[in-house]
Amino acid sequence: MPFDFKKDLLPHLLGIAVFYLITLLYFSPIVFEGKLIFQSDILQWEGSAKEIIDFKMESGEETLWTNRMFGGMPSYLIHSNPSGDITNYIIKVITLGLPHPIGSLFFGMVAMYILLLSFGVRPLIAVGGAIAFSFNSFNLLSLEAGHNAKIWAICLIPLVFTGVHLAFSGKKALGALITAFAILLQLKFNHLQITYYTFICVLIYGVGQLVYFFRNKQLTVFAGVVSFLLIGALLGVLGNATRLTSVLEYSKYSTRGVSNLDANQTTQSGLDKDYAFHWSQGKLETLTFLIPNYFGGGSVQSLPKSSASEEALRRQGIEPAQINEFVRGAPTYWGDQPGTGGPIYGSVIMVLLFIIGILMARPLHRNIFVGIAVFTLLLSWGKNLEWFNYFLFDYLPGYNKFRAVSMALGVTLFAVPVLGSLGLENLVARSHEKETIRKFWISLIVVVGVLVLAILIAGIMGYRGNAEASYPDWLQQALRQDRKSMLMADAFRSLVFLALTSGLIFTLLKRQLSKLTALLGVAVLITVDVWGINKRYLDAESFSENPTQQYFAASPADQKILQDTEYFRVLNLQNPFNEARTSYRFNSIGGYHGAKLGRYQELIENILTPEMNQFIQKAQEGNFDFNSIPVLNMLNTRYIMAGRAENAVFRNPQANGPAWFPSEIIDVSSNQEEINTLAGIDTKEQVTVSEIPEISRKVGKGTVTLESYLPNRLEYRINAEEAGLVVFSEIYYPTGWKATINGEPADILRVNYLLRGLTVPSGSSRVVFEFKPSSYSAALTVMNITQYLLVLTLLGVVLMHLRPYLTK
Repeated sequence: MPFDFKKDLLPHLLGIAVFYLITLLYFSPIVFEGKLIFQSDILQWEGSAKEIIDFKMESGEETLWTNRMFGGMPSYLIHSNPSGDITNYIIKVITLGLPHPIGSLFFGMVAMYILLLSFGVRPLIAVGGAIAFSFNSFNLLSLEAGHNAKIWAICLIPLVFTGVHLAFSGKKALGALITAFAILLQLKFNHLQITYYTFICVLIYGVGQLVYFFRNKQLTVFAGVVSFLLIGALLGVLGNATRLTSVLEYSKYSTRGVSNLDANQTTQSGLDKDYAFHWSQGKLETLTFLIPNYFGGGSVQSLPKSSASEEALRRQGIEPAQINEFVRGAPTYWGDQPGTGGPIYGSVIMVLLFIIGILMARPLHRNIFVGIAVFTLLLSWGKNLEWFNYFLFDYLPGYNKFRAVSMALGVTLFAVPVLGSLGLENLVARSHEKETIRKFWISLIVVVGVLVLAILIAGIMGYRGNAEASYPDWLQQALRQDRKSMLMADAFRSLVFLALTSGLIFTLLKRQLSKLTALLGVAVLITVDVWGINKRYLDAESFSENPTQQYFAASPADQKILQDTEYFRVLNLQNPFNEARTSYRFNSIGGYHGAKLGRYQELIENILTPEMNQFIQKAQEGNFDFNSIPVLNMLNTRYIMAGRAENAVFRNPQANGPAWFPSEIIDVSSNQEEINTLAGIDTKEQVTVSEIPEISRKVGKGTVTLESYLPNRLEYRINAEEAGLVVFSEIYYPTGWKATINGEPADILRVNYLLRGLTVPSGSSRVVFEFKPSSYSAALTVMNITQYLLVLTLLGVVLMHLRPYLTK
């Protein structure tokens, strides 16, 4: 067929232009004013990655280790920017120059648009589906929190499915290459939980296709398609060889691995069940798909003027300033989660279209995407559906490595607009059939019926939550009335959008309105719907001039510590193991990361936290007993911060320093015995050892000086009067660290449960520690070759498919 610009290209250019314009308008403070979103998690990441990024800028090299968090840890899961990695350039191209992080939402719309086109959905419907997917509240709330990698991983799911679907539609080579390209990019963002969910969804798609091919006696064709896709998946994986090999290596020693202690020992690795399912979506919270404020919105949300709570506070004679403070941050949320930034919503219109899809889409596609939606919804319920999720946690390979299972809703909100768009496409294609109108009315009645039933259920539950338990009865009653008002207002809002959408569809079915006008109207309504809800949580106040500068501005406490230029660590007593502000400038005892080294987490739980609590208790009584924190001392904790003021910094004169010779070696036979023993020893004089050769168990005497420091290289000068064991206040990690004594390789010993030790000869010695994982360089070569090969091959295949059009 001859190439027709208006038909073959213009609609797609207009669609992409719409996506770009929506992104520009919503995030205009970023694009036109140079502002940024105040993303709490990103600010924590900036603190944790500061040393890594600074080292790269100053030396041009990548450090694979940082000492800024938790005494020291690999940088693989903090910041990874391997040399020769071209994926950063690819991201710039596919986001058309949009600034980070908003480019992910733009590309999410493009990817969903392409996927829907591959299913035969007309462009105008695909535009509406793409907007509903990318601009759902889950993505916008995640953006506000700073979960940028998660958003990117979710927004690449449609591209993965595009490749898979094209392969099963007869374009095996193109489909396999697109799959490879999508997996390459998704793995780049290192959000393995979303990648894991993506894999499950592809399996569901594959099972659906397997049944179809089996019924049609085409299993050999199915096997051929799967072979191509497996090759594509392998290429995507090899294009991230350095990231994946490093993560797999690290996971064995992280909190995701098997516990080292007898008390916590289990037969399998993975997270603690309570921790993994801490954030589980309530079953009834699924109703926020229909009514955003069904459970009160976010944990902290502004109340409208003249709210019941405001009137109740005023009647009690509360000061206006206090009333305003409460109204601006009222605890309106009354769901099952410990807290939430806002409801999960992807447009009530798309829920209606999803039900239409169930009734009208091709059975194969219906079964696949209903399966994906239901399965991921059940995953998100977590501990609220124990029989299902605890079984998966115990038996589904790899599932116990992930937490915050409510995250699966991001994938649910992928499946809903896909089937919803397919439903609308089939409705329009079969608009001349009488059965179509009947199915439309059934869908509408189902959605409205569930919405009305939801209102009745909320009334029975009484709008009661845990947040107001300490409030007086009069305020509790007022707050519940406000929750009811919020729910009813959003229920009415949803009914309005359903009525407007139904009017457009009905007039289309009655041929009183053109398809173009009706579908354009539906797309506009979807945009207005999700836009309005998102603006409640990510609005003009969410942007600021320079959040990094504001957040990390040096406090008087920081300035006091900065006067000390030697090597030491800092303990911030204010939530130390869940903040990385300290790590921005100092080597910290604490930090902010979801996958600490397992031994360090065990040290926190068994020793560091009790030591801190005891120190704080004594300090409050005026007794700063630095001798009572021997394990913090062995970590070279020279400064303890109790606040941001200058007088809130306390210098610890008992810190052990960078390294020392102990005078007594204590043999232990197990990890449990070692950590128990460590809690009661003088770490300056005594050291615990296990699994160390007898020749290394010798007490020495001398002095140790740290002569040079880089995050991945430390050099010491040792003057030993007697040969023996030296303890270094550095975290032991069994893979990657190499030690030399006077240029000769030396074995690094694990001492004091998680520190490094070396046996040094008498006399003067030069000791060097370097972090150079041998697996990294080999994987880097594989990654670079694969990436270039993949991109060039994909471009070649695309040009081959476009050649007939280009020549005409």
